[in-house]
Amino acid sequence: MAAKVSGSSKKLLFGMPRMLLWGFVAIVIFMVGDGIEQAFLSKQIVEMGFSPSQSALIFTVYGITVAASSWLAALFAEIWGPRRVMLAGTIIWVIFHVGFITLGIIPENYPMMLIMYGLRGFGYPLFAYAFVVWIAYATPHKNLPGAMGWFWFAHSLGLGVIGSYLPSFTIPHIGFTGSLWLSTILIIVGGLIGVIFTKGSFDKEKIEEKSAAETMKKGITILFTNSKIAIASIIRIINQLAVYGFVVAMPIFLTSKEVGFTTSQWLQIWGAMYAINIIWNLIWGLVANKIAWNKVVMWFGCVWCAVACLLFYYVPIIFGPNFWLMLCVSGFLGIGLAGFVPMSAIFPSLDPENKGAAMSIHNLSAGLSQFIGPALAGALFATFGIFGFIWSLAGLYLLGAVLALFLKVERDSDSIQKVA
Repeated sequence: MAAKVSGSSKKLLFGMPRMLLWGFVAIVIFMVGDGIEQAFLSKQIVEMGFSPSQSALIFTVYGITVAASSWLAALFAEIWGPRRVMLAGTIIWVIFHVGFITLGIIPENYPMMLIMYGLRGFGYPLFAYAFVVWIAYATPHKNLPGAMGWFWFAHSLGLGVIGSYLPSFTIPHIGFTGSLWLSTILIIVGGLIGVIFTKGSFDKEKIEEKSAAETMKKGITILFTNSKIAIASIIRIINQLAVYGFVVAMPIFLTSKEVGFTTSQWLQIWGAMYAINIIWNLIWGLVANKIAWNKVVMWFGCVWCAVACLLFYYVPIIFGPNFWLMLCVSGFLGIGLAGFVPMSAIFPSLDPENKGAAMSIHNLSAGLSQFIGPALAGALFATFGIFGFIWSLAGLYLLGAVLALFLKVERDSDSIQKVA
């Protein structure tokens, strides 16, 4: 039986569930801790004497565990409740991060770095994506895109903005290893805030009872029993292809003699994308509270990103290394990527009786994009050059726009709400 959401859970604060306010704060702090090393870890490993390919393997293994954990997080949240899964994610992250530092980094033991960092990859998705499930159940249906916009704002603010810039201040004072220890403190603080101070309960007794085995099975079979979930999965994969593909291809293209940007300029150009993106995560989420969710994804996500991809190629070809113009192009892409925010609301709405399973596919698709993006960039760039890569990517976003036509969701029904 579906249960109604309690009155307190329907109260919104600037579009987010008031009772989950501290959860959003926790996401910011947790993701800062998770993102500190992204700016320097690869370089640190190479400076220890290991090869770039060995460094890349560590991140590849980490990516595999992140993808697996992203899929499991939503399923576990529906079985045991988000709070317990968030606690488990915090504990896993801390244990294996401490192991990564003490058994891998300090003694410069490569096998232990590979194992510990890989296992740490199970931590952050359990914390972050279990909270996404909590949002999906606690938010009135028609306001779900706005609430998801707040999640991605908090996630990106912590990981992409603060987490990227903080090491520039900490490394000169406490070094690389000290910065890694600092991330442990931030994870503990964020984890405790999320688990202890976030209000509201995830009442399993009010959900239609399913065994753990049934829930896990649904997390796989839903792709084949619900065609719209499969379509949404394809769009969610397409969503971030530019993010993960551009970091491979664009530094090569924009810093080439043909264009002429410096590496420092490229990094600032790419950073502008994240800075603009976090603001528009909120804006498009609130816009989707008023108009059809799939139309936001189609026009402001897919079509917008197709145009942005082409601009990334043609603007530097036509205008050369014009730094300020490319900052605008990068911000334009950030706005388009934020147009996919309603996808986090569309997935659970496509199968309201199996929100956890639906969100597990959402999370898995995001993880797969992290693999497909770089692979696609490498293959297409090597075969057809930057021109072929850019036009192929633009074509995939336009394919996503066509597929989004099939994801119409009724926005005004609260009948699918199930949890107090």
